[in-house]
Amino acid sequence: MISPPHSRATGIGSLPNVDPHEACGDVLEIFPSFPYIPSLPRRGLLERIVFNDSEQLPGRIIRDERLFFDSASDNTAAMEQVYMDYVERNFAPYGMHTEYSSAFIEMMKRKLPDTSILKFQITGPVTFGMQVVDEAKRPIYFDTQLADVLGKMLALKARWCEAEMQEKTGVKETLIVLDEPYLASLGSSVVPIDRETVKANWEDAAALVEGGLGIHCCSNTDWDFILGLNPSVVSLDAYTTAKEFLLYADTIVAYMERGGVVAWGIVPSDPQLFTPETTDSLYNRYLGIRTQLCSRMPEALFDAQSLITPSCGIRFAERPMARAIMQAAAEISERIRQNYTG
Repeated sequence: MISPPHSRATGIGSLPNVDPHEACGDVLEIFPSFPYIPSLPRRGLLERIVFNDSEQLPGRIIRDERLFFDSASDNTAAMEQVYMDYVERNFAPYGMHTEYSSAFIEMMKRKLPDTSILKFQITGPVTFGMQVVDEAKRPIYFDTQLADVLGKMLALKARWCEAEMQEKTGVKETLIVLDEPYLASLGSSVVPIDRETVKANWEDAAALVEGGLGIHCCSNTDWDFILGLNPSVVSLDAYTTAKEFLLYADTIVAYMERGGVVAWGIVPSDPQLFTPETTDSLYNRYLGIRTQLCSRMPEALFDAQSLITPSCGIRFAERPMARAIMQAAAEISERIRQNYTG
């Protein structure tokens, strides 16, 4: 588990910037004590979700702006190499490069010794495996062996990222969050996701990553299962799905009691949802969540184990709107910390 964030604010995923220096500057200005490294999908295809973590995928083919697994070729040697690297904890070949994550490379130029924690988000194995298909257009996550290789490859990438963050920036703690919107399919009869495979992938990452490891899902899912994995942080779209999430109140309380952190995405990242809101209306919405859970747990514990964030990545806004969304999260955090946490 990570150190209690005491209701600090941070960001989620993407920003609309195309200049990584500018994007990192915006983040460090607005979230100085808990910054995150954004993705910049407007810079090009390789910086979009899934593509940005695909560089080391065995059998990768990019065609017509889609990712494919080359099932017609023999990828045995490349897949075996992933297994060997995982067993040997050889994460050096799984690094990020500028064309895939320009903001990550830019943030590694910053010295952040006074920052309590630095956060970075990579694609989770479920979402990755459901977005990449083989020659028969079947998601590779439905292939047990490919799902296993994919989980280990992403675990190695997560380990490389946290090691790089610690070495280059000097931060005290790191947090890697797996971006998993496809976990909304848990329990679905239309797009069935095997829980045992999800759990095995998670355990592969948890066994390799030395710092914090979290999950972001911006849709409703089986939160009882997700919280039971014991991630350092569970990040959700609290603006839209808080009602469903709070159905698991007893599980949430137990999770926070054992050191888990909930990142409450109370500020909508969609400009159409954000525009009619005010900081006051979003603050009051957050207080409603706080009041409901604090009827079951101490207020001090809730505040200590909470983060305030936008609901998801801010991809479909221009820079001024993206800054306003991030600043709203920072202002709500400041109010909570002044009024309740001291």
